[in-house]
Parts: sequence; C-alpha cells; structure tokens
Amino acid sequence: MKKTVTIGMAGAGRATELHMGGYTKVYGINVRYKWVFAKQEELASAKQRYGFEFTTANFDDLLNDPEVDVIDICTPPYMHAQLIIEALNAGKHVICEKPLTGYFGNPEDERPIGDRVSKVKMYEGCLENIREIEDAIMASDKYFMYAENFVYAPAILKAAEIVQAKKSRILYMKGEESLKGSSSPVAGEWEKTGGGTFIRTGTHPLSAILWLKQQEAKARNVEIKVKSVVADMARITPSLSDYEHRHIAARPHDVEDCGTVIIEFSDGTRAVVIATDTLLGGSKNYVELYCNDAAIYCTLTLNNLMSTYFLDEDGLDNVPISEMLPSKTGWNNPFVSDEIIRGYTNEIQDFMEAVAYNREPKSGFQLAKDTVKIIYAAYLSAEQGKKIEL
Repeated sequence: MKKTVTIGMAGAGRATELHMGGYTKVYGINVRYKWVFAKQEELASAKQRYGFEFTTANFDDLLNDPEVDVIDICTPPYMHAQLIIEALNAGKHVICEKPLTGYFGNPEDERPIGDRVSKVKMYEGCLENIREIEDAIMASDKYFMYAENFVYAPAILKAAEIVQAKKSRILYMKGEESLKGSSSPVAGEWEKTGGGTFIRTGTHPLSAILWLKQQEAKARNVEIKVKSVVADMARITPSLSDYEHRHIAARPHDVEDCGTVIIEFSDGTRAVVIATDTLLGGSKNYVELYCNDAAIYCTLTLNNLMSTYFLDEDGLDNVPISEMLPSKTGWNNPFVSDEIIRGYTNEIQDFMEAVAYNREPKSGFQLAKDTVKIIYAAYLSAEQGKKIEL
C-alpha cells in the first residue's frame, strides 16, 4: 500500500473547489497537496484556500516532479485531452473532470463553430480525440479516473446495490440536471466547452444511467450496449427580452441551452436524459429507474433533508444554502453535506484507494468514452433530425 498520495492539481475554478472538498475527507490514506497549476492571477488564492505547497503557471512543473503521483485535471474542457496525454506520458495517474473531451475547433473552421461547423465533422473529431487518449492510456501502466460524481452519489450507489441484489431488469430510466445557466464566462462558447448545457450538465445523469445499466448487465451476466440515440437541442433564451432574461444566467452564443436525448439500449430498453439552462429555484439533479420488480427514485438536489425559511439574510454571508439561488430568503431546501450527497467524497476516496492499493476505480475510461461519444451522437442526431445508430 502507498501510504501517501501526492497530488498535482490542474485548475483553480469550481471543479477544483468540489474536488478539494472531497480530498479533505479522505480517510486511511495521507493526501499531500503539492502543486496547483492555473492562471497566474488565480494561484495566490488557490494556495491560501487549499493549502498547496507550490504554485505554477507551467504545467511541466507537475509533469517533471517525481513525487507527484496523480494529476487532477479540473481545467476547462478544451484543455483536457492534451493534459491527459501529457500526464500519462509522464508516468502520472490521471483524474479528469467531465467531459473527457469534445470538439473545440480547428484553425480552418469558420467561427462561431457551434453554428458553422457540421456536427458530422465534430463527431469525427471527437472520436479522434478519444482514440488519442485511449492510445496514451494503453501505453501507460497508470490509472485513468473519470471524475463523474453522480456515480458516487449515495443514492446512485444504493440503486446499484438493489439492482445487483435483485438482478432487476431496468426497463426505463430518466435523468436530469437543470439550472438557470452557468456562472462561467465561457459557458456559451462551443470552442471552450465543446457544446452547451447537454455536455456541461446532461453529462452527469447520462453517465449515471450508463453506469447503472452496466451494473444490471454484470448482475445478470449479459452484455448491454447503447444501440441508438435520438435528440432534440434548442437555443431558447436569446428569444427573451432583457427584462424577461433578468433571472436567467444563460448567455448561449453558439451552444444549446436546452437538450433532450432518448437512448435505446441493445436489450430494447430506453432512457431519457434532460438538461436545460432555463430552471429557476436551484439545481435539479435526479435519476429514476423503472424496473420489472422495483421503482427507484434517486434525488441528489433539491432534496428535503432540511427546509429553511428566512425573512432576511443577516449573518448568512458565509453560510452556503443552495447552488444557483439568487436569494436565501423565503423557503429553501439547503444543501446538507452536499459533498457527500452529490458523490464528491466517495469519488475522491475511491480514486485515492485506487492509487494507494493499485486497483481500478469504479469510474474509469470506458464510462468517460461512452458518455462523450453518446453526447456527440446526440448533437449529430439533433442537427440531422434522425436517429443515430451506434
């Protein structure tokens, strides 16, 4: 067993904040926060907030440090593929935040690429990125760990336990992540995010649904794959007047702010995944399973572990209540132990154990690959107005 796992963190934004919340709760393994790589203006606050020993604006410092065991990639998606490959080639284990990769434009592409570039070209380009990452993984003896927190949420893990114990047939699944838009200044640009709300938020319930279907397949000792995808994508919020838009943060430039995807599995069952940037009242995260012998509803947020009512916000400046709420007054369902309920604690614990005990993580490359491949098949389906066979 490796008693201490040394981390090099790439990025200092929201994903880093969520991952660091998980690292602080790791038990049985010492975790050393050695490096953080980010923009120069982000480094001082990241070091002070999280306790990293060193800061750098040069990714090579993480690659060249023999003490670094794991590089945790929490950068914007357009950087993922390059950093993954460089880290694996340098002999580092890799944790990568969603999505694995995507299509972010080539120099010859007409801009904006979300409106001007064919989804056929994007789909093929995404598959090429996946192949390059897979080649690097195959050439390495290190682990690739896909940071999909939904897989590690207690409700999703319990659903998997039930399906495995009963050998249930999952006949239909439904999952959603919706909110009022992203706080990221680049969320509306395809070149930075690889898509809109569906790749940014729909990724989560999609990955959970794919993972749960694989738990069913293992329990029943059968093979189940995704057979086809049909999708509808839309950009709705630009039709709003400034007044009508005042409560919604979404500012899509060349990406979708609304997406619905129907997945057909090889066993004939179906799943629906919904993602929108048009929901007020906080973030909505759930996965539902309709089985031959059970009905299972997994609510990550908003759940009813706690309810609050405030007439004012006095004293609440540093008390987090819920994500994406403009006000803490009135009735709310606060996040309680959010890092646990949404899976970040279990996720980082599993990854640290994978490195320390030399074993595969629950969430690995195959899930990351399948998720982004299906997302880009969905974008292709929406553009062509037809079902895409996989």
